Amino acid sequence: MGRRIAIIQGHPDPAPERLCRRLGAAYAAGAAEAGHEVRVIEVATLHLPLLATKTDFETGTAPDAARAAQETLAWAEHWLILYPLWLGSMPALLKGFFEQVGRPGFAFRYRDKGFPEKLMAGRSAHVVVTMGMPGFVYRWFYGAHSLKALKRNILGFIGVGPIRDTVIGGVDGLGTEGVARLETRFRTLGASGA
Repeated sequence: MGRRIAIIQGHPDPAPERLCRRLGAAYAAGAAEAGHEVRVIEVATLHLPLLATKTDFETGTAPDAARAAQETLAWAEHWLILYPLWLGSMPALLKGFFEQVGRPGFAFRYRDKGFPEKLMAGRSAHVVVTMGMPGFVYRWFYGAHSLKALKRNILGFIGVGPIRDTVIGGVDGLGTEGVARLETRFRTLGASGA
């Protein structure tokens, strides 16, 4: 039985030759071939204003694009999130996306006492981060801080789990064969629904 999978393509550049886009496409193809249902959220094409106030975050109306993305996220059992590391973190468009879709009432609910209720419980995720530096430098020297923040402070906060991650470093030196190997790997990952 297939899974319902949402691919959150977080690369802000819509050019199809970007590595994140190629890996997302390979994953989607493998998942579809294996009988999984796949929906893709292209963050680069969404017109989402940045949130500037707590009031807007908590009680404002989400834009239509955010509501459509929320429908896909609620529908999915598994999320694949891909993004390039920019200035040590996720691109601003992707962070703005999570702020818009992760609003109270959809992703979590405040309680009178204690921690908020996690409304996205029951969903798993796989986060893929690409970067120019070697992946081990990002993990061990920099502590993979943006990846940890996404996993703990955003996804974990709203109940998504388990959360796997893949860090792909040295992307500028991959070459055609390296990219092809990664595409094959992600096609297999898509087929497994992981």
